[in-house]
Amino acid sequence: MHTSCPLRRLAVIGAGAAGRDLALRCVRAGFSVVLEDVMPSRLRSAHHAIASEASAGDLHLASTVEEAVRDADLAIDFVPDELESKLEIFSMLDRMAPPRTILCTPTSALSIADLASCTYRPHLCLGLRFPAPGSAELIHTSRTSPDTLSAVTSWLAAIGFAVTPLRDTAEASLSSN
Repeated sequence: MHTSCPLRRLAVIGAGAAGRDLALRCVRAGFSVVLEDVMPSRLRSAHHAIASEASAGDLHLASTVEEAVRDADLAIDFVPDELESKLEIFSMLDRMAPPRTILCTPTSALSIADLASCTYRPHLCLGLRFPAPGSAELIHTSRTSPDTLSAVTSWLAAIGFAVTPLRDTAEASLSSN
């Protein structure tokens, strides 16, 4: 386990290829991961693939989002990158996760500021992009707390990503008008 990273328990929502790959990276790095998916067969397949790896962390399966995020320090979703899907999952995570839980979402097109504004924790919301293997762009807003940015940067580094923090361009363009 990486002692410099304050995040210990991670909830990964979605056991498709991207969710499974991230969960595997986290388990290999010694984190405790709860993996959830609405499709039981996809969850079993991901569990089999991850469990066959020797790892320092542990993996648990959850059949509901509520169960997955119950003790999470960080919840990351892998729902389709569409506004309606992301708003629905952010709203759900915001209601079900403990108040300290950071919400993170991979997105290539959506404004993190817009998604964060629909939660009671905009200071704990971030976006992610993976522009190339081994690199991650961490999208933050003016409301993202420095502690949140630092914690997620540490987590990404602990699982092997070179991290570039970036300001949400949609928010930046709105504030310059």
